[in-house]
Amino acid sequence: MIRILALLPLSIAVIFGGFFLWGLNPDRDPNEVPSVLIAQPAPAFELDPVVGLHTPGLSRSDLVGTETAVVMNVFASWCVPCRAEHAVLTSLAEKDGIRLFGINYKDKPEDAIRWLAELGNPYERIGSDLSGRAGIEWGISGVPETFIINTDGTVLFRHVGPIVGEGAIGKFREALLQAGALPSGGL
Repeated sequence: MIRILALLPLSIAVIFGGFFLWGLNPDRDPNEVPSVLIAQPAPAFELDPVVGLHTPGLSRSDLVGTETAVVMNVFASWCVPCRAEHAVLTSLAEKDGIRLFGINYKDKPEDAIRWLAELGNPYERIGSDLSGRAGIEWGISGVPETFIINTDGTVLFRHVGPIVGEGAIGKFREALLQAGALPSGGL
């Protein structure tokens, strides 16, 4: 028994050391969060529009049967990184013709309306997820998160965090090109 107790600290140190070495792996991207949704059908959801906003709500059926892949962004007015990426999303929608949908996550309608009035509303449809239930279905770990969904409703790509900076924009642009949602000269 004493022998087992003597080995316990060593065992704990080995376990923590393994996690430490795994974290130092240069091939691992610490910002990449795996998603079980990739290559799977988008989850079923149906969200009412943001109360007082003249943009229709959003459901899974809006993501299916489109002519090209669509971009779905999960955002909130209280989210500082969402504000930072808003110009990129607006450019995608207005200049590059991307079909952009949004889920307004755990946000008061009046705050969302004010935020969109200030920054502009590039979204075709916005569903209000006050309870956060749709966010759970989508596996949201925080906002912003952005998905690319194929014409048949299959989730092709997930970006966690704001799409800002050359690296993130380049990676997202490549995913859009692969999905056929962006002309080769876009973004």
